[in-house]
Amino acid sequence: MKSYRELIEQTFEFPQEEFKVWEHELLFNDVPVMDIIKEYGTPLKLTYLPRISENIRFVQATFNNALERFKYSGSYTYCYCTKSSHFSFVLEEALKNDVHIETSSSFDIPIVRQLFQAGKINKNTFIICNGYKMPLYTQYISELLNDGFTNCIPILDSMSELSAYESKVNDPFKLGIRVAADEEPKFEFYTSRLGVRYSDIIPFYKERLQNNPKASLKMLHFFINTGIKDTAYYWSELSRFIFKYCELRKICDTLDSIDIGGGFPIKTSLTFRYDYKYMIEQIIENIKWICGKNNVPVPNIFTEFGSYTVGESGAILYSIVDQKLQNDKELWYMIDGSFITHIPDAWGLNHKYILLALNKWDDPFHKVNIGGLTCDSMDYYNSEAHHGEVFLPMINDDEKLYIGFFHTGAYQESLGGYGGIQHCLVPAPKHVLVNRNEDGEISTKLFAPEQTSDSMLNHLGYNK
Repeated sequence: MKSYRELIEQTFEFPQEEFKVWEHELLFNDVPVMDIIKEYGTPLKLTYLPRISENIRFVQATFNNALERFKYSGSYTYCYCTKSSHFSFVLEEALKNDVHIETSSSFDIPIVRQLFQAGKINKNTFIICNGYKMPLYTQYISELLNDGFTNCIPILDSMSELSAYESKVNDPFKLGIRVAADEEPKFEFYTSRLGVRYSDIIPFYKERLQNNPKASLKMLHFFINTGIKDTAYYWSELSRFIFKYCELRKICDTLDSIDIGGGFPIKTSLTFRYDYKYMIEQIIENIKWICGKNNVPVPNIFTEFGSYTVGESGAILYSIVDQKLQNDKELWYMIDGSFITHIPDAWGLNHKYILLALNKWDDPFHKVNIGGLTCDSMDYYNSEAHHGEVFLPMINDDEKLYIGFFHTGAYQESLGGYGGIQHCLVPAPKHVLVNRNEDGEISTKLFAPEQTSDSMLNHLGYNK
């Protein structure tokens, strides 16, 4: 019978940049994960911090090379979408790379204040304020503007939002408008609920902004849920957006920037292929061509990558605590955690991640289902993005099997209710940060221990 190693090597191009095997055990970005498990145990969330900087620098270099190639006179600015992961270690790593910030709610603004106090950002850092604004959010934004954060740019999600800044902001300020893009044809809704309708933008500008003594329009914002993909739908929506920029730019001299949102995909399968360089070059070339046709200056380009920034830095590691044959052919591997609480996208959206054994690579394999600890029948994982089934090494000796789900670094902690109460009170796992110094030496740090029953009892009101 073939080994698990042979299965992977014959099914995929393997080894890959992030995944290699050394002496029957997996390396993740050349980090021996079994050594980390021996030190910290499982279940375990792991963040490999250098990957955040690597992804940022790659996109910055690729955009800047494209600007140079097409003689594009505008600039490029990389913003990090904080809602993908609000953790301090993520923001601090990202901000080492000349990035700026995109926020989504009032609760982001105290984080901005903390980063400023710590010297991680300054008052010239771009803070792109997105999302539907409740009164506390507009108040916090106004306070930033009044405190001299000159590149804090509220992006109007509705036309009524402008009044809040007009009444609260003391000095002239810049703002943006989010354009309500059409959704993908198969989506339930035709037009996004977020942003201002195309047909309302020019009248709104003429009526409320053209002669406004305080507010000046600097940016148009664009985002579609499907992300940046080489499809007729994406190019059609991007072109429509750029034509609207050109129409508005002819009557608005202060408009000099566009935000094309986020949406770069991340690797969720060992078969993943995406030509980032081609897409970036096509975006630059299309924007320049449309602006040239309309005789308007090209805009400065902003992006707000979230999942792309942080997703590939994350992993969650489990041990197999039991195997159960439930009928003649359904074999279950039981993990020491829960998909519902630890990787909610795998449960709620049927999202697939890279799943690999961490040890026993030279053992034979078989088809399995993976079950979580909760009593919910939906707490399972039994198919891969590239294949309809899951195969893992057999457990036929005393060596315990460990498995890992990789590139789980975006959204899972916040969606899973990190630090709160979760389904069946399954605790949040311990979280370890992995870093690498200039000499390439690996270091680990326990960011958070496993959640305790006492903390949950506090939330539930038993310890009062």
